[in-house]
Formats: sequence, C-alpha cells, structure tokens
Amino acid sequence: MTFHWRVAAIVSTRARLRLGLQLIERNAGPKGFRHLARAAQSDCLEAHYQLGRCYLEGRAVPHSRAEAMHWLERAAQGGHGRAQFLVAALHTHGVGYATEETNSVGRLFSKSEDNAPDYESALLWARRAAKQGVAEAQALLGYLLTSGPESLRDLEQAEEWYRRSAAAGCVQGSLGLGLALLRKGGGEAALREAAVEIRKAAEADLGTAIYLLGVLTELVDRDLVAAASLYHRAAEKGVREGQLRWGLALLHGLSVERDIAEAESWLRRAAQAGDVEAAALMGHLCAHGGERPPDYAEAAIWLQRATEQGHAAAARMLSQLHAAGALGAPDPAAATEWLQRAADMGDRPAQAELGNLVLSGGGASDLLKVGDWFERSANTGDPVAAFNLAVCLTEGLGVEPDERKAAEWIRRAAESLPVAQYWYGRMLTEGRGLEADLAAARIWLGRAAENGIAEAQVMLGEMMLNARGGPRDQGTARDLFAKAAAQGHAGAMFALGVLAGGNGDDRASAQQWFRQAAERGHPYAQLMLARHLAHGQASSTDLVEAQRLLVAAQAAGVMEARLELERLPRSEAAPLSSATAA
Repeated sequence: MTFHWRVAAIVSTRARLRLGLQLIERNAGPKGFRHLARAAQSDCLEAHYQLGRCYLEGRAVPHSRAEAMHWLERAAQGGHGRAQFLVAALHTHGVGYATEETNSVGRLFSKSEDNAPDYESALLWARRAAKQGVAEAQALLGYLLTSGPESLRDLEQAEEWYRRSAAAGCVQGSLGLGLALLRKGGGEAALREAAVEIRKAAEADLGTAIYLLGVLTELVDRDLVAAASLYHRAAEKGVREGQLRWGLALLHGLSVERDIAEAESWLRRAAQAGDVEAAALMGHLCAHGGERPPDYAEAAIWLQRATEQGHAAAARMLSQLHAAGALGAPDPAAATEWLQRAADMGDRPAQAELGNLVLSGGGASDLLKVGDWFERSANTGDPVAAFNLAVCLTEGLGVEPDERKAAEWIRRAAESLPVAQYWYGRMLTEGRGLEADLAAARIWLGRAAENGIAEAQVMLGEMMLNARGGPRDQGTARDLFAKAAAQGHAGAMFALGVLAGGNGDDRASAQQWFRQAAERGHPYAQLMLARHLAHGQASSTDLVEAQRLLVAAQAAGVMEARLELERLPRSEAAPLSSATAA
C-alpha cells in the first residue's frame, strides 16, 4: 500500500511540474509558479532547476539572484546536469554561452551586482556537468581551461572537451574548438579544420563565429567581398570587432562602395562598445574631418579614451593636437606630457620624437628613459635609434659617455642611414672612438655624398683637394662642392669661389660665389668679397660695402679682417668707431 502511495506522489509531482511549466508558457505565471513550488517541496530536482531558472530569468516571479542560486544549487547538488552548468556559468560571472537557457546569465550581473568571478567553483561545477554529457557545460569547461586563471589552464584538456561538445552538436563547442585549433597552429590542415568548426557556429548565427569566419575568409580564401559581407553580418549582431572591420571596409572602400558617413557610424558603435582601435580611428576622423569639418574637441575625447586603454599612437596624436594649438592656444607642456605617455607605452615614433626633442635641449623628459628607449630600439635593428644612441653616448645624455661604443653604433646605423655614414666617416677622419683611417673615411663619406648629404660632399671635396686619404682630384672636388652649393651650403660656395679665383683668371665667378656665401654669413667669404670690392678686383669698387663685410667678418673672429679694415682707404669708407677698431 505504501508503494502505491509513493507512485501516486511521484505521478502527482511530475504532473504539477508539467502543469506549472505549461501555465508559465501560457502567461499564467503566478499560478504556474505555485505548481512548480509545490513540486519542489517533494525534492524534485527538475522542479528545483526550473524554479532557479524562473528567478534567474525573471519569469513568473521578480528576478532574484539569491533565489536563483539557492534553487539551482539544490538541483546541482542532487546531480542535475543542466543546473550544474548554470551554477558554473554564474560562478564564471556571466561568462557563458548565449543559449536558450543562459540568455539571462549576462543580465544577472549588472553593475549594481558586480561580483568577482569564482573560477575554481565554476570549474568544479562545469566539470561535473560535462561528465554527465551536457554539451554546453563541456564547451564552458573548455573555455575555463583555456581562458581562466593561469593556474587552472590546460589547453590539451580544453581542446578535448571542445571536441566532445562539438561532436554533440553544440555550436559553442564548435566555436571553442575552432579557436583552440587557431591558437594551436599546425599548418594549413589545422587552419582548414578550424574553419570548418567556426563555419558550423557561424551557420548557427553566433556573432563571434561570423566575425572569425570573415577573418579566415579574408586571410585564407583571399575573398575580400565575402569577408566584408561577413563583417557586416557580425556588426549587425553587435560584435564590436565586426563593427570595426566593417567600418574600415566602408572607410577605405575595401570591396564595398566607399561611404565615410556610414563608416563613421559603425566605428562610433565599436568605439562606444569599448574597441580601442575604433576609438583611436574616431579621434583621427574627428581631427582630420571626413565629410564634415574637423571637431578637435570630440577628437580629443576619443583619443584620450583610446590612450586610457593603452593605445600609444592615440597619445602621440593628442600631443600633436596640443602642439598645433588645435584645442586652443599651443600648449608645449601638454604636448610633451602626451608624447611622454606615448613613449612610455612603447610607441617608437614617440620615443624617437621625444628623444630628438631632448637631444636638441627642448624636452623635459627623463634622460635615462631616452637612452634606454634608443638602446632597446637599436638592438632590434632600428638604424635611427642606433644613431640617436650614438649621440647619447657621445654627449653623455642619459648614459655614461663612451665614444668607442658610440662609434660602434654609428657603424651599425651607417649601413642604411646616410647621415650616419657621414658621421662615421668624420669619426674615422678625426680618430674619435676608433683609430683614424683617412682612406676608409673617404669611402664612408663617399656613400653619404652619393646619398645627398651636403656636409659629406664638402668634407670629401676638401680631402680630395688636399690629397688626404688618397690622391688629389680637383675636378671631383669641384663637382662635390657644386652639389653641396646647390643645397645652399655656404662652405661649398666659398670653396668654389677659392677654386675659381685661385689663378686670378676667373674673378667674376669667384666674386659671385663669395657673395652667395657671404650673404649666408660665411665669415671668410665676407673677407674675400670685401678684398675684391676694396682693391679693384671686382667690376667696381665699393669701400662702404667692403667695410660692412669686414666688420661682420671681424665680429665672427676672422683676425685678417681687422688688418684689412686698417688698410681700407678712409676717404670713401665710413670712419671707424672705437668699438670697430677694437
């Protein structure tokens, strides 16, 4: 008789459970919930699970995290697999998969109910549910073993659980397996297998999978049109990476018709969702203007947001806005501060720019940092950094002065940097940091001269003219001086004047070169031109102009100019003041 009563009780509990679910489905929530509660009083695990779901999703009763956890844990403790899965998802702080049964998990933890994840408890419950064959739990377990704390990670186990989940038809498992295979590498075969699994998830309309399929379509199949279409689908499903890629496609017209306004709309959505690259792009668009005038104030907001998320180039652009006065009056202090932040975040252009600012005496940066930046970049093969490091070593800026090391770094930079070729040739000429070698200096100066470095052209011309480091070659020297003079080099102009007037047979040409050099402040050219004007060697005599040039040359330290001033006829020249005579 007792047995029959037990059977009747079980039948009654199951009936109440079914009735309760049917009533809730028919929008008779409160009445249906009462039937579930009665069923739960009989220790029915399914009733406990369904009650937990009601509280979790706010169905038939007000949403309550505490009540949801209470009933789900009762079901989970009794061995209910799907309840164990939901408890695991809750312990993961809402990091689960968007299934019919877990849509509410993400809503559960609002900002007002922000708890730290409990990964160990999540792993425990996910493993229990996974062993019972709950495919979603297997996928969650794979996720925890892949992306949880370092101490809990096991990539081989994660891949195995993802495979089981995928084999059971769980699209989240397929997505996880595809990601695991991409992370693992292994050549084209692994890549193709990953694409198959990700495609399954994409066909189930998972936004992240659609985006990843777009990336694979672009990289593997080289089909930019299909990739853009997938990015568009992912963007419409709210995947911020998809919004970024689709926005870029519209911005640059990549396999789609260019539409700057629409591109900005999608980039703005991605930026608002927290995508740092989109925020930096929005800053760039606002600063430079798309189809509308620049908005520097909004640009600064986006760039600052990107900087706060670690985007170094955004900080550098903020520095440029402050330096240019785009946000008001030019603010060199703010510009240097943002440039410093970009440099501290590892932005090489910012480090180089700030380093050059410091080297020129215009920056208030930490010299020790500057030397360290240059050394790290130089060690990666950056020739500009190697050159700047050599300058630091020569001048003792942020590092101990060491001309020998400076010469070594200049030599490395000289392989590809013309200005370094000039300086290395000069160091070989002067014997600074290494043994002097005039023949080798000619070679390096020749390379720099061929690359258009005017100082190298003049220095090599002088060596050829005076037979230093090799034979004398006046013709080649004249050609080198002419190339440098064409770039405005006053010393080269003076040298051409000396060559032209050396034999006294081309005084007009000599005077022309001396005048060009003198106008650029070359003191010896001023002396020579004054002599031409004072002693009738020019087409006409001009003692007033000669005196002015000699005064300027004397002020620059040319002692011969004083003697010329004393010999200058006083009748036509202005009288010498005591200060001029001194």
